[in-house]
Order: sequence, then C-alpha cells, then structure tokens
Amino acid sequence: MGKTTKKLTLSAMFLAIGMVLPFLTGQIPQVGNMMLPMHIPVLLCGLICGWQYGAVLGFILPLVRYLVFGMPVLFPTGTAMAFELMTYGLVIGLIYSFSRWKCIISLYRALIGAMIAGRIVWAAAQMILLGVSGGTFTMKMFLAGAFFNAVPGIIIQLVLIPTVMVALGRTGLVHFHTHRKEEAAE
Repeated sequence: MGKTTKKLTLSAMFLAIGMVLPFLTGQIPQVGNMMLPMHIPVLLCGLICGWQYGAVLGFILPLVRYLVFGMPVLFPTGTAMAFELMTYGLVIGLIYSFSRWKCIISLYRALIGAMIAGRIVWAAAQMILLGVSGGTFTMKMFLAGAFFNAVPGIIIQLVLIPTVMVALGRTGLVHFHTHRKEEAAE
C-alpha cells in the first residue's frame, strides 16, 4: 500500500471515529462538551498522517457530523469548531514533523502547542461569528469554554494521545520512541 493510500485510509478511519465517538459522551450534553471527543481523532490524525491530513480532517469533521447527525449546531458552534479542529490537526502535525526526535517530549510539545493554538483560533472564530450575528463573546465565555469546562477533556487528551502513540510505536506502526534516542557516534 502506498503512503498516500495509507494516509487516506487512516484519515477515513479517524473521520469515522470522530463521527461516532461523541455518541459515547453525547447522551449528557454537559459531559460530552467537557470530554471533547472529536478532538482525539483529529490530534491522532495530525500526528500519524501529517499536518495536511490533520487540518483537512479537523475542518470537515464537525461539518460532516452536522450534515449527518445535525450536531454540533452549525452556527456558531460547528463553524467555530471547524476552525479550532483544523488548527489542532495543522499545529500538532507541523510541530511534531519538525521534531528531531519522535519521543514523548516532542509529542507533548506538539500536543500542548496545538491545544493552545486551537483554543485561540476557536475564541477568534467565536468572536467573529457572534459579532457578525450581533452577539458578544466575553473573556468569561472564552475562559469557561476553552479551559474551565474543558479540563476533563484536556486531561483525557494528555493521557490518551501519548498512550496510543506509545502503543503504536511498540508495534512499529508509527515511528515513535518513549525517550530521545542519542545520535549514534560516528
């Protein structure tokens, strides 16, 4: 299987996971919003398939999910999420691809960078979208939506993403090490 075919296949799998994962937490909307289930496949796609695939998947996932299931509500939530998730896939893939070592430190650097960038883009999108429709987006709304209400999801991402990458690294499916490898002496 060629590299492009493999990445497209994996991206389709991540899209499918992103479509159904919210059903595990979505029965109770307050819990579903806190767990951030659509973030996980986008972050993994950016790490495994690269920033291009992660960005595209991140952008289309909430839009396709809205078209199929009617959730998340397209305006402003789904639209803002499209830009947020696109940023997650883009940033995690870029930072990780430029990392010299594919190790846990590089992974956390990319993951945390993506989480911060995605939340900033989400806030900017919410501010623009709500401003256009005559609403407002306050700092209190930003802090609640991006951090306070998202703490359980952030913790899940900080634990689950590295665990999955370590497991895939052990199987040889991805190039990943649990520590930095020292360069071989020449």
